[in-house]
Amino acid sequence: MTTKSSAPLPHPRPARRGAALAALALAGTATLTGAGSPAARAADRDRAPRVHGNVLEVPVDGGVAELRTDSLAVTARTRDGRTLTLSAPAAQPLGSPGRVTVRAGTASWTLPGRGLSMTAAAVAGRLQVTVHDEQDGATLAWPVTGTDPSAAQLQLPSGEGLGIPVADPFWNSATTGVAGASYGLESDLSMPLWGYTLAGAGVSYLVPQPIGTSLGLASQDGRLRGTAVHTFARRENTQDYTVTIALTAPTPTAPAQDYRRWLGDHGELVTLRSKIAANPEVGKLLGAFHAYLWGSARTAQGVQRMQALGLSRLWLGYDSDDQPMDAQAVAAAERAGYLVGPYDSFANAQDPATADAPTSVWPAPVYPDYCIHRQDGSVLAGFHDRGCYLSSQAFAQHDELLARRTAQLTANGANSYFLDVDAAGELYDDFSAGHPMNQQQDEANRLARMRRLSGPDQLVLGSESARSWAAPVLAFSHGSLTPTTAGGLWALERDKNTWGGYAPAGAPGTFFKPVTLPADLATAMFDPRYRIPLLETALHDSQVNLDRWELSYTKFPALEGTRALQAVLQDTPLNLVLDGPTLTADGTQLAALQQYFAPLHEAAGTRPMTGFGYLSADHLVQRSTFGDGDLQVTANFGTTSYGPDALPGGCVDARLKGDAHPRRLCPATLPGVPRDPAR
Repeated sequence: MTTKSSAPLPHPRPARRGAALAALALAGTATLTGAGSPAARAADRDRAPRVHGNVLEVPVDGGVAELRTDSLAVTARTRDGRTLTLSAPAAQPLGSPGRVTVRAGTASWTLPGRGLSMTAAAVAGRLQVTVHDEQDGATLAWPVTGTDPSAAQLQLPSGEGLGIPVADPFWNSATTGVAGASYGLESDLSMPLWGYTLAGAGVSYLVPQPIGTSLGLASQDGRLRGTAVHTFARRENTQDYTVTIALTAPTPTAPAQDYRRWLGDHGELVTLRSKIAANPEVGKLLGAFHAYLWGSARTAQGVQRMQALGLSRLWLGYDSDDQPMDAQAVAAAERAGYLVGPYDSFANAQDPATADAPTSVWPAPVYPDYCIHRQDGSVLAGFHDRGCYLSSQAFAQHDELLARRTAQLTANGANSYFLDVDAAGELYDDFSAGHPMNQQQDEANRLARMRRLSGPDQLVLGSESARSWAAPVLAFSHGSLTPTTAGGLWALERDKNTWGGYAPAGAPGTFFKPVTLPADLATAMFDPRYRIPLLETALHDSQVNLDRWELSYTKFPALEGTRALQAVLQDTPLNLVLDGPTLTADGTQLAALQQYFAPLHEAAGTRPMTGFGYLSADHLVQRSTFGDGDLQVTANFGTTSYGPDALPGGCVDARLKGDAHPRRLCPATLPGVPRDPAR
């Protein structure tokens, strides 16, 4: 049944949470002592706000938060006596507040000059503020963060995560594209949070329902500040805006630890262990590198070459073009213990008569009937302005089309599936009369269809640059680790002379042509001094995360050593592209890397990342831990030896529980034929 475009739209976030809770309950891992437990509710009531004129005192973990009811400025008095600024006043004047009432541990008041209704409370040790506005299209610029004079590092979940020194001239310049940028919390960042390290403490900002909220970064007096801007919209169901602010430890990954706790408290942390219990095939991801195949690598003989090289665990993907892997190749991959599956997208359609990609060809009436329409009635153009973007609501009303599509692409016996775009967070409004939807409905539709694909004993599902809201239904994500918010990457990829294009068909330059990144871009994306594992801290034991497919390990020869160390440090696999010549030139080296990685990931891939820190003042020696000592990794990105074990620069030591000595990897010394950089 369809609805008229003027009808109210359903808003399904509670259903999403319910599904996640059901998955947890089936796995026997539901949280029993989180924010919703009786003990936690009692503790929050004991922290009821106290009113002092226009100031609310709210006891939180680590001290007391003081919120001004007239400006929303927030300070904190820590237990050791320091006073910290957690938010400057809202960017717009708010006027005089109404009278504050406190009931059941929650303070309520209004800001009549702006038409706002406010609540504030201590929830699970955090200050939680909710703003309600009935004015359609109104905005609020708050919280205004990074204004405390002691702010030293900004934690930004761009891909894996960036730890940015707030006063660093490089990051305050226009070079990186960070200063002056605005990031949608649901689409541009891997998780809806950010944080700062202050004097002796940290602060975490979390927006649990991020649709309609962006984070703007600006350089003021040579220091990076972050301001969230929320748009209240009736059609989007964003009339309530909730922010939680928590005092944390002064460590780089503290905001992600806070978010992980929030996910657990709300039943939204679904572990790989539970996914493996539901579908044992997911377990084949442990220890596996991922690779997109081209040319002869897609054949049964190509798969046998990989196995003969010693590549013990692999996820293999291929385009759904006119030369996909056939049943014999898929059978060979599965005999080798590999996962194998096609690339597909449910997001794009073109006229079948002129389409330039098989995945954009759909049976009637998908094109053009399922195209998304803007508010002015125009069609939303698709990838690279070809065809159109497809409405998830249209498919939800006719989901048999997707079932037939998936069955067709896995008829060769594939046991995995890569679904582009669905989890990437670029959500759409559809104003079509036949299938209207808002962004929340789009998200719910995508979650529902990914859940069907990845349900018990079905396909091992991955998607592109998955945002954290999709983690409950995915096993892996290609692109989640890549911090692409820094400027310059997309422009470089459009330069086909430098980056490579889509020829030759068997080894497209866009994947295989080696590239030397400009120094500024290499620094912004891969410099270990600025990379921090926020995503892995929150979700390492929930989904397997990798870099983007067009940024394969061999795409940037000058960065291979750094990227290999980063992969081991965060216990995440490398993403490769393979064809026949690559297997000849690089196969021995890649197999040696995979064989080193496999036992580490098999032991710790289902364990949480429990620690990360710097061991040297220049941040070039770093250590991570997983589980209860299941794995400890020390990586030396510098050029001089470190520590009692004399870990050389450019090397990494990994120690599994029970190891008498660390396992050392120095990528520069691996066996293998040197690659031809002119290829």
